[in-house]
Amino acid sequence: MPTAIEFNHVGKQYRLGLVSTKTLSHDINRWWQTAILKKEDPYLKIGETNDRSVMGNSEYVWALRDIDFKVEQGDVIGIIGKNGAGKSTLLKLLSKVTGPTVGTIRAKGRIGALLEVGTGFHPEMTGRENIYMNGAILGMTKAEVSRKLDEIVDFSGCERYIDTPVKRYSSGMLVRLGFAVAAHLDPEILVVDEVLAVGDAEFQKKAIGKMQDVSSGEGRTVLFVSHNMASIAKLCKQCILLDKGSILRSGDTQDIINAYVSNANSHNLNIDSKIELTEGFCITRISFEQYGTQNDKISQGSPFSMSFVATNELDFDCALVFNMEVSSEQAQHITCFGNEFQDKEIVIHKHSQILVRMNFDEMLLKSGTYYLTTYFLISNKSRSFTKDYYLEFAKKFIVDPPSPLFYSSPNRIWKSFPCLPQHGNLNMEVNDFTVEDISD
Repeated sequence: MPTAIEFNHVGKQYRLGLVSTKTLSHDINRWWQTAILKKEDPYLKIGETNDRSVMGNSEYVWALRDIDFKVEQGDVIGIIGKNGAGKSTLLKLLSKVTGPTVGTIRAKGRIGALLEVGTGFHPEMTGRENIYMNGAILGMTKAEVSRKLDEIVDFSGCERYIDTPVKRYSSGMLVRLGFAVAAHLDPEILVVDEVLAVGDAEFQKKAIGKMQDVSSGEGRTVLFVSHNMASIAKLCKQCILLDKGSILRSGDTQDIINAYVSNANSHNLNIDSKIELTEGFCITRISFEQYGTQNDKISQGSPFSMSFVATNELDFDCALVFNMEVSSEQAQHITCFGNEFQDKEIVIHKHSQILVRMNFDEMLLKSGTYYLTTYFLISNKSRSFTKDYYLEFAKKFIVDPPSPLFYSSPNRIWKSFPCLPQHGNLNMEVNDFTVEDISD
């Protein structure tokens, strides 16, 4: 098969803290060094790796560095990685939203891109007018767009609002119409970012099916960025894993997904680990407990609890918001819980320490390995102070088959478990939510 996309040692460098990456003095210096003295661009030597979690010493950062790969026509390639790994930047380079700092990109054919909600739409124009405008941008005639119009409108499910300005559309409606336009206006290359996550489950299923039809039936090339590993595994045979702006691995999709989860879980928390939101405030001792014992193994069907300790050594009180997301071993999101979804504000007074415990009636997940992704946010409105911390696959835990105690109630087994979905359903309604001051 001919090559549809080719990245040749591509890099994208940004200058931090500025609306534009260029200044007159930098441009003159770059011109003098490269055009007159025939030397290498001096600013390419001082950029640092794109690690958003640490402070750097340089004002230049490489959002992407030494990206080198080829995609054959008709392939569907998944691109995965943590937030800030460079996935969206890569797609923007391919879509010519921005240009590479170094290297070259070759793409054969027209590119249809859906990078953000409402990409390319004019808010004052109707849905119908935006369809024609997008067709013109892709180089299509009015007659060509008209032939596809009914199919686009029907796929989007926005027929009632097609003659309404898109500024009145919800984000989900914008995604529906945007994807319908990008997929139906005959681009040879379809580029789709995480925006499909905004759509409902029914539309996501339609969108995945359409991308499969576009690639297998019509021979077009698809680049698909998503944090939904189930969609990536279903749609893509090959996958690229990005980390800190570089390609960490590429190859068979399931192998890459396993590598992604293993790499993200390399910072797995134990009872003594610490998450430092800011100097003077930390989260420690994230743990599961069952039958009075702390461990990372939970018996299916039995009650359990999850707890953590928050320590505030700051000179002011903080409000704490937290969210825990449970994912399967294949990184498929299952459920989440925390006070972000409940009307239970936690205030941690200055120079104090608290123990937060959530008690659940029973573990309803099927036997297997799972991951806990954590999100913590602290704030003080009077001081305009806010700090947050997100750690993907922070903790690994295992659900064991039901304990003998559970078998003592056989009617409960047959009543509860045959109707469970694929992975089960961890009850989001916390049975008992307690906050205890454990300051010395």
